[in-house]
Amino acid sequence: MVLLQAFSSRRGRIFALSAFLALCILFVGYQTASPLSVYRQNPVVLKQPESGQNIGHGHQAMGEAGDNLTPPPLETWNHHEGNTGIPANHKDVSPPTTPWGEANIDQGVGTGSIEAGEETNSSDETQHVSPAASAPAEGEECVSFEQLQRMKPGPLSAGKRQFPYVRPPPHCRTFQLPALEKLIERMRTVIKDPDLFRLFENSYPNTLDTMIKWHGYARNSSPWDTDNGGTPKSLASFLATPDEVQDPEEKEEESNPGTDEELTYIITGDIDAMWLRDSASQLYSYLPFLTPSPDKNSLASLWRGLINSHARYIVISPYCHSFQPPPESGIPPTRNGAYSQNNPQPPYDPQKVFDCKWELDSLASFLQISSAYHARVPEDLAFFGKYRWIEAVQAAVDAAAAMRLGTYDEEGKVLPSAWTFTGWTNRGSETLTNDGLGNPVKENGMVRSGFRPSDDACIFQLLTPSNMMFAAYLEQASVIMEGLAGLNGLEVGKREMAKNVTVQMRELARGIRHGIAKDAVVTHREFGEMFAYEVDGYGSANLMDDANVPSLLAFPLWNYTHPLVDHKTIAKSIHGGSRDHQVPKRSASNQPSLDDELSPPSPPSSYPPPPKSKPYTTSPPPSHNYSLIYQNTRRFILSLSNPYFANGPALSAVGGPHLGPGKGWPMAATVAALTAYNSELSGLSSGTKEQEKVVSEQLRMILDSTSGTGVVHETVNAWNEKDWTRSWFGWANGLFGELIVKIAEEEAGRGVKWESGEGLLGRLWQ
Repeated sequence: MVLLQAFSSRRGRIFALSAFLALCILFVGYQTASPLSVYRQNPVVLKQPESGQNIGHGHQAMGEAGDNLTPPPLETWNHHEGNTGIPANHKDVSPPTTPWGEANIDQGVGTGSIEAGEETNSSDETQHVSPAASAPAEGEECVSFEQLQRMKPGPLSAGKRQFPYVRPPPHCRTFQLPALEKLIERMRTVIKDPDLFRLFENSYPNTLDTMIKWHGYARNSSPWDTDNGGTPKSLASFLATPDEVQDPEEKEEESNPGTDEELTYIITGDIDAMWLRDSASQLYSYLPFLTPSPDKNSLASLWRGLINSHARYIVISPYCHSFQPPPESGIPPTRNGAYSQNNPQPPYDPQKVFDCKWELDSLASFLQISSAYHARVPEDLAFFGKYRWIEAVQAAVDAAAAMRLGTYDEEGKVLPSAWTFTGWTNRGSETLTNDGLGNPVKENGMVRSGFRPSDDACIFQLLTPSNMMFAAYLEQASVIMEGLAGLNGLEVGKREMAKNVTVQMRELARGIRHGIAKDAVVTHREFGEMFAYEVDGYGSANLMDDANVPSLLAFPLWNYTHPLVDHKTIAKSIHGGSRDHQVPKRSASNQPSLDDELSPPSPPSSYPPPPKSKPYTTSPPPSHNYSLIYQNTRRFILSLSNPYFANGPALSAVGGPHLGPGKGWPMAATVAALTAYNSELSGLSSGTKEQEKVVSEQLRMILDSTSGTGVVHETVNAWNEKDWTRSWFGWANGLFGELIVKIAEEEAGRGVKWESGEGLLGRLWQ
């Protein structure tokens, strides 16, 4: 009664209203300050787009079209495994030969200038497609990709799914690749189903269309440099020009001239920052089109720019995974609300780093795109010696080697960790236990990883697929490093450093392989010998798989079972090389001829001392049949025995803790189909009905899980296709494009007659 009287008075009502508003402010403040508000930590669950619905975030640059290029031969399409053949009607297809127009690379390759905060988009129109009137026409202002999706521009695909055409018009695309446009036009005549073709033409070019946020040149003195004789300049001072200068551009060129070092900045899509892993995977999808070119508007230039950007970032913070735009771009850093909530040690500069989680696959991705460039453009070995690539690889090797240490020394004392992480969060997957150390680990040669490629914390830090990928690309990239050690014209200091790093890379890879063979192969009561997703070296194992690559399911994609390096010849090749050479050579068996790839040896004192002996470098690793182990692992992963296999009528695919149980990732379905074509490891014979059935099932699930948007999403509720996340996710879309190209290559090699309705691409999916 007293309470009612108090609230009936004017003062009581004011007090109650004030208390209610205070509670609301506290609640909203908690939500926005929490790390859960960060894009990757709490993605907005998006339903089917409706008019006026906000789909996401991000900005793009504008671009101008290029032409006169033809696609690469079909035999270059697949870059995971060897090609199988070319159809007769592809005989006239040749590699790109004609250069582009004269876009200003300082403003971005094939792009116009980007003003801070400007929202623009860009993409190419295929030859016979005319976007609906609702889409921006040539000369009109470009709209964001999310807005373009909400417009659902036509013409809609002619199938039952009626997918919109969501490629931005040509003048709005962020990078032009005419060879890709020619391939899309060729696939228009190959893919019979209109919905499948529309999904392909929307998805495959998505990164180039919308996510190349900047491509340009490094300045001679960047504000991020700390070794230029002074303290790092602020972004404001870097961009500012003294008032007394009449010609700001001329003054900038005089005081801080540009270099010929290309830089590339690729965002993930709706997250306005660059992940090392994502950006590498996004560009890797276009490897079939990579050909030698010095042209600033070429894919080769874009690729070199990404390698250089990765190298710069790794030198700055080798334990971090996502980064801010280069200061040369003029793009302001993106604010990350998690910065004040997370405590990684060593700390990072938020002007340079967007977020900092130690994910081993980030370094593996840097080595992956480096090795891919060298494999496609072997004559450009000197590129890797020009800038900071050797230094970055050294930083990566040092960072990884420091994380091989176990939790305790031989006497049981707790060892300091090179990197720790704690986060103020209400999600267990966003922080590490034991005050940032993570669960205890026993040293076995593998490298500890605090977080998975999904950005979720590891339970046991010896993450098997990331270690596999890192070891494979350490070996492949060591061929580049070995070549630099004997490269005429390279500075003596860099050559000596390259010799040292070559030894370290291969010893690190050897230790990882030993640890995987010893501890990461376990026996399951139902599936037999299989890979564990995570182990701790003590005998504990986490039996699961996660959708994000590297995953156990993706094991065949990085050639782990066929190492490029014979470790028995390492010492001989490094310490007893032969003639000088310009480019590392390969033997007829496609294995590196290590004894022939180094210059004559210097005095013994110039070589690195042998590393301290460890059990995993002196004893042979256990022997395993990795083909059989992968087949068992694959059966486990794609079954309900995998705790993160999302099974339902909308999508049955691997998921993960990032979005939780019941949420399958279409990307995992793509990987399941891609790896089915590796007959040696999957056990599915090439061209058989069994193999086609596996690929067909995955392809249909992807096609049916876009909720009518015509793009591939991050996750989809296994029981509700309209419950999905991320409408703008470049990595998954590029990977889907790779799958379609792989199917085309496989079917072409078998002489499939698409025009007669044969094969997966010749059938209707209605």
